[in-house]
Order: sequence, then C-alpha cells, then structure tokens
Amino acid sequence: MQSLKEQPLVSTEWLAKHLDSPDIRVVDGSWHMPAAKRDPKAEYREAHIPGAVFFDIDDIADGDTPLPHMLPPPEKFSSRVRKLGLGDGNRIVVYDTSPPGAFRVWWMFRVFGHEDVAVLDGGFGKWRTEGRPIADLPPMPRQRHFTARFDHSLVRDLDQIKANIASGREQVVDARSAGRFAGSDPEPRAGLRGGHIPKSRNLPYTTLLRPDQTLKPLEELRAAFRNAGIDIAKPTVASCGSGISACVLAFAQYLLGNPYAAVYDGSWTEWGGKSEAEAPVVQGPA
Repeated sequence: MQSLKEQPLVSTEWLAKHLDSPDIRVVDGSWHMPAAKRDPKAEYREAHIPGAVFFDIDDIADGDTPLPHMLPPPEKFSSRVRKLGLGDGNRIVVYDTSPPGAFRVWWMFRVFGHEDVAVLDGGFGKWRTEGRPIADLPPMPRQRHFTARFDHSLVRDLDQIKANIASGREQVVDARSAGRFAGSDPEPRAGLRGGHIPKSRNLPYTTLLRPDQTLKPLEELRAAFRNAGIDIAKPTVASCGSGISACVLAFAQYLLGNPYAAVYDGSWTEWGGKSEAEAPVVQGPA
C-alpha cells in the first residue's frame, strides 16, 4: 500500500480506481471568500464524490480568536475528524469545488501529524466534467481514532514573522494578488491596511494553476518560484489573506522537494489589522 505522503497529488483517474478501497477516505474541503456568496456546505449536499464527507474549514478552527479559521487546538481537530470517520491508517484524499480549500485541509492534516493525505488534481470540477459518479446523500461514517501530534515546524505566528524581518532566516512569499500585495487594490476584509510584510516576495497562488484548476507541471512551478525571487532550497514561509491560499504555495513547494515550507496562519488578516508599530507594512512591488 503506497502512502500518499509520497504521492500528495492524485489524478481523478487514480481516485476513480481506488474509490472503493477500504482505507481510502474522501473529503470535500471546499471554501469560498464571503464575497463569493457561495455556501460550500449546501453545494456539498447537492452533489459530491460518493463517500465524501464535508470538512468545514470555518468550524474546525480556533473559536477563541476573532481571526477567521485559525488552527484549532489538537483535541478539537481530533474530535471533529473522528466524527467524520477520518483517522489513523486512512489514506485521505481532499478535493474542492475551486482552490484553495483542499490545500488548506491537506496542510491541516499534516500539521496534526497525518502525512497520508493528498489533494485531488483539478478537484470536483474536473471529476464532474469527466462524467464520473456523483452522490447527493451524505455518508454515515463510523468514528475512527485519530492521533493528533502538532507539528510546530509547519506553522508561524505573528511574533515569529516579526523576528524574521530582522533575522532574514526564512523567505516570506505572499500568495495574494499583485494589487493587494502592492497595496494598490483594496483588501476584501474591512479595516485592513494595504501592502505587504517587509522583505516578502509575491507569488499569487492562481499563477500556479491551469484554467481547469489542475496544478501546472513541476518545471513551471519551479520557474514561478524562481521568478518571484524564492529559492526552493531555503527555508520558506507562505502567507496570504487568511492562511488558506498560502497552503497552495506550501503544497507546490512540497512537490518540488521542500516538505518543510511553513504557513503564517494569521496572514494578512492578522498583520494588516495591527498598527504600524506592531506590524510594519511596505507598499509597492517586491
């Protein structure tokens, strides 16, 4: 049995072939910005890959912070995924209706110690376009034991990012659009300053995807990081608006041989909401 740790990106063809394997669990990790006015849970109820359970990114989160969908405590993550029938020994395949939700769920499982997890290339859109089976009834999963082991190496917080501005130990790469990074476009969340973390680089996550939402070939991914001024061989932290699209950059780096790329969980929702004294901001291109 091949672990998905070595195969973190699976094709629709692969999943169709393995869908009935007893150790495979499929997860719908769809998430959308509030401005999209889409309800991913309602969309899941209408249509999903057979056997898939819905992973609610906004619910499986830290409820004690005003910041959106921050990582929950290990015990909460463990409790929630157990109820979804996800646990030790499962090979978990995550998809979404459009990126970047699946990549966030992939990263969360790795943070909590479960490496046997992959993303479905092209997600539900590709699966549906190919005429593969679809269900509208949710499964009835049996609870399964999940051992949560928090991997701090994959997560960065505000103080660590502030310290890194001085030390330069890690490269910071921002997955937001060029306009938001430069501060020329408004932030979608009210009350946030425009611009970027000092010394950070910009690589919009959308540039890593083809029109059908599959990931670009490895050589194109490698070139994208290089053109953004990021050395894959060196320590990297990905940031974005609220810690979700940054996970696309972390995933791409994993494919390119850097499994330790971290994510700044609070991202711009936290940094941009602070004062200049607490979190300095630079405007303009990198």
